[in-house]
Amino acid sequence: MRQSFFLRFRLLAVLGVVAVAAGGTTVRAADPPDFTGVWTTYQAPRGGGPGGGARGAAPAGAPAAGARGAAPAGGGTAPAAGGAAAPARGGGGRGGGAALPMTEMAKQKVAAYRALVAATGDTPGGFCLGTGMPGSMLGSGGYPMEILQRPEQMIVVYEAHAEIRRIYFGSRNIAPEDRIPGRNGYSSARWENDTLVVETTNLIEQVDQQYAHSDQAKIVERYRMIEENGRKVLIAEMTMTDPAFYTQPVTTEKRWSQVANGHVLPYECAEENWNKHLEELEKKAAKPAAK
Repeated sequence: MRQSFFLRFRLLAVLGVVAVAAGGTTVRAADPPDFTGVWTTYQAPRGGGPGGGARGAAPAGAPAAGARGAAPAGGGTAPAAGGAAAPARGGGGRGGGAALPMTEMAKQKVAAYRALVAATGDTPGGFCLGTGMPGSMLGSGGYPMEILQRPEQMIVVYEAHAEIRRIYFGSRNIAPEDRIPGRNGYSSARWENDTLVVETTNLIEQVDQQYAHSDQAKIVERYRMIEENGRKVLIAEMTMTDPAFYTQPVTTEKRWSQVANGHVLPYECAEENWNKHLEELEKKAAKPAAK
């Protein structure tokens, strides 16, 4: 009886250690942390209290909230030599940053794309097309995201271009033969204690973002939540492997701060384009007919 008691005590102690999340918040190992909420690009605390700066505000240099249809700002992640990257502070831009360990084929494809759009400066965002993975996950120029979490599924809404990712668990997953390739691919997930592991495949080739990739790319994200000066911070470690485009895995980190009672605003890029088109038609109609 006494031996059984001590065995139980030791087991509970071990589970308690496993369940302690960073920042001192205790979470039972049986219950995954809840990531539900609105998250904005992380800014380190500075004088005046936790959070340091306006909640939900985009970092300096990010596009204004009203600039619908504009491409998300570049910069953010700066990959280091060997495929590693410094922690992301902004969005996954559409180009720029240090050189990635690309294959010759990938370099040629990216160079050809950039030469094609160099004269006009065209971007997918200018045509109401979302960034796609991994750029959407890395911040899309500083716009916030909202996570809705259920046991069998997570829905992530990125404000920029109203991009939506659906991340499935267990039996909720779609059969592999029914998965449709796209810019954000197909994402399935599992919990490893308090860490969310998301694997994304079924991507299409993209040469129009900083982390260009082929349709063979596989992206693994590892999310964990900590507390910092009384606020929640979400940390994601991203690893992308793509034998067609990279000679070795590419890694980076992204951080978000939770926005208390935050909201994601509408992003009606297509509506603005439609209104501009109507204005052009009105101008043409107002011109006197040629004799």
